[in-house]
Amino acid sequence: MKVAKTHSIKKTDKKTLKKWLKLLTLGRMLDDRAPNYLKQALGWSYHAPYAGHDGIQLAIGQIFDKDTDHLFPYYRDMLTALSAGLTAEEIILNGLSKKDDLASGGRHMSNHFAKPAWNIHNVSSCTGNHTLHAVGVGRGMKTYKHKGVSISSQGESSVSEGYCYEAINGASNEKLPVIFVFQDNGYGISVPKRDQTANEFVADNFSGFKNLQIIHCDGKDPFDSMNAMLAAKKHAIENSEPVIVHAHCVRIGSHSNSDKHELYRDEKEREEAKAQDPLPAFKATLVKENIFTEKEIEKIEKECKDELMEAHKAGVKAPNPDPESIFDFVVPEAYPGDKFGDGTHNEEGEPIKYITALNETLKEEFRHNPDTYIWGQDMANGDKGGIFNVSKGMQQEFGKERVFNAPIAEDFIVGTANGMSRFDEKIRIVVEGAEFADYFWPAMEQLVECSHDYWRSNGAFAPNVVIRLASGGYIGGGLYHSQTIESVLTTFPGLRVIYPAFADDAAGMLRTAMRSAGPILYLEPKTCYNAKYAMSVVPEGFEVPFGKARLRREGKDLSIITFGNTVHQSLEAAEVLAEEGYDVEVLDLRSLNPLDTDAIHETVKKTHRVLVAHEDKVFSGFGGEIVATINEIAFEELDAPVRRVGSPFTPVGFNRILEKAILPNAKKIEDAARELLKY
Repeated sequence: MKVAKTHSIKKTDKKTLKKWLKLLTLGRMLDDRAPNYLKQALGWSYHAPYAGHDGIQLAIGQIFDKDTDHLFPYYRDMLTALSAGLTAEEIILNGLSKKDDLASGGRHMSNHFAKPAWNIHNVSSCTGNHTLHAVGVGRGMKTYKHKGVSISSQGESSVSEGYCYEAINGASNEKLPVIFVFQDNGYGISVPKRDQTANEFVADNFSGFKNLQIIHCDGKDPFDSMNAMLAAKKHAIENSEPVIVHAHCVRIGSHSNSDKHELYRDEKEREEAKAQDPLPAFKATLVKENIFTEKEIEKIEKECKDELMEAHKAGVKAPNPDPESIFDFVVPEAYPGDKFGDGTHNEEGEPIKYITALNETLKEEFRHNPDTYIWGQDMANGDKGGIFNVSKGMQQEFGKERVFNAPIAEDFIVGTANGMSRFDEKIRIVVEGAEFADYFWPAMEQLVECSHDYWRSNGAFAPNVVIRLASGGYIGGGLYHSQTIESVLTTFPGLRVIYPAFADDAAGMLRTAMRSAGPILYLEPKTCYNAKYAMSVVPEGFEVPFGKARLRREGKDLSIITFGNTVHQSLEAAEVLAEEGYDVEVLDLRSLNPLDTDAIHETVKKTHRVLVAHEDKVFSGFGGEIVATINEIAFEELDAPVRRVGSPFTPVGFNRILEKAILPNAKKIEDAARELLKY
């Protein structure tokens, strides 16, 4: 791509050059000073020096417009953040992990700079994963016809991550205004570039992508970098296309303060890197071209030093985070969902299928909120709507802009959902995270991101995303079509995990989820989709609050605490046991996180005997958490040990004989209950 030479030493006015010189000087003073804070035990325990990346980082910050653009800096982007508008004090507050750190209030690693109010985003330490978030923002920009760019910055080695390829492929396919900046310093920590990719420059790996422009520049040179970034922004906005800016930099120091480059770079190489230092070269050019005198430069350096010292004093004196604040911003506020009290009803009418309840509620919520979107694999092509047709008819009613297919790339599906929700907090997104829950594992990295975004950003951002997963077995699907994965999902703070078993709860909990803030895992027992036993009457506008269990059957002799497919099996087992004179209570949790511990306590107090039934493996299954909860809050109410019924510690087999031997059923629950009743 041809780059206009807008900036050069002769074409750039003195006022601008002075501004750049001050930023470059102040930035380097901060960069050099950062390790001293660790030596003095004041903080900044992680610092990745940017020296040698000066030109490109200055340029990224200078072309960034806080009113129109979004910026995703990476952990080496100190000068980028400073150039984009952060003050020296704000940089130091981050480095020292202070309470008033704009990025996270000390919750996230130092050297991860952000200013959420300016759309300078808090990114995690999973290198390069924010490319997907930048693409999601780009999608939001295109959808809402917003004139701006989404800028993602990273090192060249992080491009080896699969999600980077997914991000660039998606941006080129959708033609989104995203600038991907690769700051190439030749190393991924100690790993040389040649061990990362066959091409000398990683940007060349994408040379065959359609709708994608690639610009190479000297990342050490402010002028070449400015010209590249200006051209990239112009092209991205005017053509709504992604651009890669590959900036050739040099890493003068070690990767970070925990790395010793002397172990893998010889003295000659280290000296050659120092010789390429952009800052003294820039100053020398300014003097040589008679733009600034040595005294003028010294004066600017003095001003920067004074500014740094004032920032240092303020940063050191600033308060540390309050240890009692650790529970703040774990989960954002949920929609109350209490229109029907605790989410029960006695309404009469025509029962509908579980799948119909989902489909109709999705459509109702799309009509309720025009800023709602859904995508995933097989989501919308002709009359097909999702692998199980849950989204049938939605694209026809709401259009391709709101209902569309995603590539077969689970990380992309979830990561861009996180990103698009960053564009505007009114946006609500539903995704089929995978066609089956078993296929969700590639998206786990992005799910973890979603789980701690709210906490990590100190309450500044939460991805408003509902992730639907068709879960469980009983379809003869075997591996990758029959697993239920809630025991993994419930281990992450910041996620809500719900598992409705009946059509009315499916509708009510979906409505609550789609109106709530933050990430929600919505698990659907797929055998319930068309099952007669899961049908129920669904009142108009039905809502179910999170964290409220539902008593499906009252009893006095034994409580079965359950969720998902085993709710129906437990009810069947209870009916058989009733013929033998046993009165069995069945508590449907519906919500796993938050968990209704009050309802659990009440049922234990009533029956004094508890059987926990779930589809997943008994060992390390969610039932273990229920048992532990009972031991903590209701141990003295028990007349017998709490027992569990679930799957053995094996995968689920494909042959129906194997599946039947592995998965729980009504007979297995009935036998376990009978044994417990006789204890």
